[in-house]
Amino acid sequence: MGRPTDNPKNISLKVRLDSDTSEKLEECTRILEVSKAEIVRQGVHRVYDGLMEQ
Repeated sequence: MGRPTDNPKNISLKVRLDSDTSEKLEECTRILEVSKAEIVRQGVHRVYDGLMEQ
């Protein structure tokens, strides 16, 4: 089944991207060596944290 975790990722999300955004996402995954899903999760946290600072 995979490794046990305290934070299961059991919600799926499908998004549509334009080619520029897709290329940026690919570049992020290549440089950071993490999954596309991880980049999206980090992005959500950064936007949320920015909102909470206002």
